[in-house]
Amino acid sequence: MKVQILNPKHVVFQGEAKSVFLPGDLAEFEILDYHAPIISLLRPGKVVVDWRTVIPIKKGMVRFDNNECVILVEE
Repeated sequence: MKVQILNPKHVVFQGEAKSVFLPGDLAEFEILDYHAPIISLLRPGKVVVDWRTVIPIKKGMVRFDNNECVILVEE
């Protein structure tokens, strides 16, 4: 899947991934290839891409559709 993590000033991460682990508003969850479409708020925590790239976030939101994951975060 295509993954983009963006903040208001720049692209934090962009690339292909098999897994994205997210700190959802109510609970942590993982998005894998071809997951069902989803939109969720994110709480402070860490976004983990492919079990190795760790990106700390304050809060944000995620949209996954058509095998494309876009994550908008605060700095």
